[in-house]
Amino acid sequence: MNEATSTGAGHGPVVPGGAGDGTRAVRAGLPEPVKHEPTLPGPVFAAHFHLPGDPTGPYTYGRDENPTWTLLERAIRELEAPGRDDAETLVFASGMAAISSVLFSQLRAGDAVVLPDDGYQALPLVGAQLEAYGIEVRTAPTGGDAQLEVLDGAKLLWIETPSNPGLDVCDVRRLAEAAHAQGALVAVDNTLATPLGQLPLELGADFSVASGTKQLTGHGDVLLGYVTGRKGEAMAAVRRWRKIAGAIPGPMEAWLAHRSIATLQLRVDRQNATALTLARALRERPEVSDLRYPGLPEDPSHKTASQQMRRYGCVVSFTLPSRARADRFLDALRLVDDATSFGGVRSTAERRGRWGGDAVPEGFVRFSVGAEDPADLVADVLRALDASAV
Repeated sequence: MNEATSTGAGHGPVVPGGAGDGTRAVRAGLPEPVKHEPTLPGPVFAAHFHLPGDPTGPYTYGRDENPTWTLLERAIRELEAPGRDDAETLVFASGMAAISSVLFSQLRAGDAVVLPDDGYQALPLVGAQLEAYGIEVRTAPTGGDAQLEVLDGAKLLWIETPSNPGLDVCDVRRLAEAAHAQGALVAVDNTLATPLGQLPLELGADFSVASGTKQLTGHGDVLLGYVTGRKGEAMAAVRRWRKIAGAIPGPMEAWLAHRSIATLQLRVDRQNATALTLARALRERPEVSDLRYPGLPEDPSHKTASQQMRRYGCVVSFTLPSRARADRFLDALRLVDDATSFGGVRSTAERRGRWGGDAVPEGFVRFSVGAEDPADLVADVLRALDASAV
C-alpha cells in the first residue's frame, strides 16, 4: 500500500475557496500527490491487512474500511457538504443498502416514521418490513409539503425530492425545521438531484442519501449507495449497521465511482440542458399529457425547486394515451434504450407501470436524458411519437 492510500486521515489537495462545480468534481477526494504515484490510486483489493499487535489504525478488516472507499467517501463528502468539517460520508453496495442503513439504524419498535407514498417503488417493501418490526409507518405525498400533516410524534421524516418517478418537489428547509422542532430526524433522498443540484444538509437535513448507481456515476455499470450526515451518534449508528449487514461496495466499484465523479459536472450540465429542451418539445405535442420537469416555469414544482435546487435533474416524465401507445413509442426509439434506472450517459426510457409498484397511468413514461446531441435526441423522440400514432 503506497503513501497515498495508507491512511484515512488528513485531506487531499486544497481546492480554492469558491471554486466552481467542475473544479470541485475533478479534484474531489484526491490524495496528496506522491511522486511517481497515480493521481487517483487504483483499487485496493484486500479482505484483511497486516495487523501486528493491538488492532489500531484505520484499516483492519475489509468489511469495515478500505483505502479506496476512503477516497470516494471524501470525494462525495466534499460535494454533499462543501466546506463542512462536521460531516462524513459512508458508501454502500447499493442505494437500497444506504436507504436501509438509515431507516433500520435509527428506528426502534414503537417509533413512527413518515415516508413518501409516491417515492421509489422499493420503499413500500421497506415500510412493510419496518411495520413487521413494530414501527409505525405513515405516508404522505411529496407535493404540497403534505408530510407536515402526519409528522406529529414521528422519529424520522424521509423525504424524496424530486420524487421518483412523478417529479414532485417539497420544501426541504420548511419540513426540516418542522421535524426538528418535534425532535425528529430528517433524511433526504438526493439521488435525482445529485449534490450538484441540491445540498440537503445545507437545507437542514440530517442525512443526504443517494443511489450512486444513477447520475453520480453515470455510466450504468456500477451499483453503489451512500449516506452523508453530520458526525455524531446518528452517523455512528449508520456505520455500525453497515458493519452488521455487510452491505459494502467492492473496491473496483468504489474506484469506478470516484473516477466517474470527475465528469459529473460535465454530464449533469449537458443532461439537464437537454432535459429542458426535450420537455419544451414535448409540451407542444397533443398526445402528451401530465408532462413534468421541475425546470419548466409552468411545472407545479418549479417555484419550490427554483428556491432550493441549482439544477433540475435529467428525468422528464409524461403520459401517453394508452399502454399500447407507450409501448409503440418506446419500441420506435433508436437512440434510447428501453431500460430501468436513470442518470446514465445513454438515454433510457420505460413505461413505468410495467413494474406494478408505482401509482401511475399505464401510459406513463419515465425518460432519462443522456449525453447525446440534443438535436439528435429530440428528433428521435418526435419521430418515435409520430411512428407510434399508427
